Amino acid sequence: MDIEDIKDDVVILKDGGASLVIQTTSVNFDLLSEREQDAMILAFGNLLNSLSFPVQVIIRSKRTDISEYIKSLIELENKEQDSKLKHRINAYREFITELVTKNEVLTKNFYLVVTYNSGVIKPPTGPFDAFTRLFGMKSKRIPVDVTAVLKKAKVELEPKKEFIISELNRIGIKGRVLRTKDLIELFFDIYNKDIAKEQRPRLTKEEYTTPIVEPAIENG
Repeated sequence: MDIEDIKDDVVILKDGGASLVIQTTSVNFDLLSEREQDAMILAFGNLLNSLSFPVQVIIRSKRTDISEYIKSLIELENKEQDSKLKHRINAYREFITELVTKNEVLTKNFYLVVTYNSGVIKPPTGPFDAFTRLFGMKSKRIPVDVTAVLKKAKVELEPKKEFIISELNRIGIKGRVLRTKDLIELFFDIYNKDIAKEQRPRLTKEEYTTPIVEPAIENG
């Protein structure tokens, strides 16, 4: 991974850069009146025109996991004493299960990523570096001073974060910065899709000193 560490709600990258991730709410644009749609388009245009720094927009679609919800319905059904209500809960549970089985129900999450570029560590561009990458050889990597990068990154990222959240509020969209725990869960889920449903990542700083991502291909 390109991630060196996740600390104090900031993603530290191996190239000496850093990122803040802001998760936003969404708006059902089609349900708005024509006047409200025009106002939102204008407000969003003003937001884009006011940006003096790059922002990455990420939309992540993920199949809905209703296993916990189904489990709660089963528990509710088992506790219910009224036979009629018990039957209705059972019918509802079967309906939801069938609906998700026959149709791919997706949830969408929206993120804005604000980056800090230290400019200290640049990606290799020399002919020998290209040769080593081509044949899977590892070139020497300059170690990242996480503490120093974090200190400088926070000075630059904090005002950008406040500005974006403030501008989102003007449109009627709420934004929140993903905390360290949220970031670890997010990247664990992205890079470990097959096991993320059954296994959750260890979330304390001391417990995730080993990689949370297993490489799909080993370099020879």
